[in-house]
Amino acid sequence: MNVIVNGKACDVSARTLADLMEELNFTSPFVATALNAEFIARELRADMWLADGDQVEILAPMKGG
Repeated sequence: MNVIVNGKACDVSARTLADLMEELNFTSPFVATALNAEFIARELRADMWLADGDQVEILAPMKGG
């Protein structure tokens, strides 16, 4: 399936947002996610099914100043 992750096209096998996070090695609990411009809480990611063409944003905190 093709989805857009942080503005880049990705061909993935994940079916849910939680699976996508694991497939892309986003393992930190300190990330925010949005699916098609809608915030998705961590506890709901496993229930959020992906569809071809979905747009996903994954935001992780950055160190520095």
